Amino acid sequence: MTVTFLDRSRTVAPADWSRWLIPPAALSVHLAIGQAYAWSVFKPPLEKALGLSGTQSALPFQLGIVMLGLSAAFGGTLVERKGPRWAMFVSMTCFSTGFLVSALGAATSQYWLVVVGYGLIGGVGLGIGYISPVSTLMKWFPDRPGMATGIAIMGFGGGALIASPWSSQMLQSFGASTGGIASAFLVHGIVYAVFMSLGVLLIRVPAPDWRPRGWTATTPAGRSLVTAANVSAANAIKTPQFWCLWVVLVCNVTAGIGILEKAAPMIGDFFRQTSTPVGTAAAAGFVALLSLTNMLGRFAWSSTSDIVGRKNIYRLYLGAGALLYLLIAVAGNSSKLLFILSAMLILSFYGAGFATAPAYLKDLFGTFEVGAIHGRLLTAWSVAGVLGPLIVNAIADSQKHAGKQGPDLYTTSFYIMIVLLVVGFVANELVRPVKERYHEPVAERGKETV
Repeated sequence: MTVTFLDRSRTVAPADWSRWLIPPAALSVHLAIGQAYAWSVFKPPLEKALGLSGTQSALPFQLGIVMLGLSAAFGGTLVERKGPRWAMFVSMTCFSTGFLVSALGAATSQYWLVVVGYGLIGGVGLGIGYISPVSTLMKWFPDRPGMATGIAIMGFGGGALIASPWSSQMLQSFGASTGGIASAFLVHGIVYAVFMSLGVLLIRVPAPDWRPRGWTATTPAGRSLVTAANVSAANAIKTPQFWCLWVVLVCNVTAGIGILEKAAPMIGDFFRQTSTPVGTAAAAGFVALLSLTNMLGRFAWSSTSDIVGRKNIYRLYLGAGALLYLLIAVAGNSSKLLFILSAMLILSFYGAGFATAPAYLKDLFGTFEVGAIHGRLLTAWSVAGVLGPLIVNAIADSQKHAGKQGPDLYTTSFYIMIVLLVVGFVANELVRPVKERYHEPVAERGKETV
């Protein structure tokens, strides 16, 4: 019964099905797994309760992002074949189980169980859940692919907007001891399982011959990167275009995730020696604020890319991002408002980079196996998920041991991020249309999976 319910054939939508029911299904999954961006709320309590360093407390998050990229890469083709309902069910099971294992680890003071639960098991749920609706959304919205993927991936960016204050409140209610942390993890696992099940029930794929009413496929004027051909996942990874985008994503994600993973302690450290220090509650609010801009940027900037083109919008993400990091590094702790606004814009570009990537891939490689190609591209996230937190935490720990404080803990990291964003900018400039030798034969183009 369960296997039949999850089978792809059971999810083909009837002719009168509204495509506007698909984004809420995607959001129910992405808002849940977007909790990963609120991990920094758990860092200080775990460090205090278990005697961990900042680098150690980042391990569950780092491993989770690594597993996100790996499970998306290796599971992308399987998700395309099995369908979005199967993928969402697997994501729900792994993500919720990860919290339950983490709860056991916190309750017994076995930190390795938290790493395995949240990072390893939960990370698989992150990866499968992340890619589960992307290909489906682009098939429902071929007329607005940037907007469609922006809606779903906006949910991932906005997950911490809910999870950050919610987690903070639970830690206040249950206490920041190992028992309190375990109780918070347990509640997360149960509630997210219920919430994600809505997506499992609601998701549908369009019939093979379905098209939006009145829409015909055309290539926008002046958009030379947009192709009418298709490239398989196996051929896509042989192209320089794929690897240019891979470098772009590594650089953009590293620059954003370094701030986001350490957001709560970072703003506290930055302004601790000023006349207006930042308390725990305000730091959690800062995390939620970054989540809001991360979320809104995914929708607003990716929707804008439907108008201005993917290459142009990435020029903004990478170029303006580098300038904003330079502004923070130079200004130090002289202005809290400047710090907050700059961080918000950086996180809006960070989130938008994720949301725009599937549409960029569709422009270059077509829709044939875009979900599987997207999964392979997300290995860049695995690299950045380790690199970003490692750079920021390791340098901050080193500077702290050297007796430094305030902005000096992070300035070196910010200059590294500037260099990475410049490298990403150059890689984006190198993207060109995919050569015909990588295209699928014309006969294969009618075989696109739904």
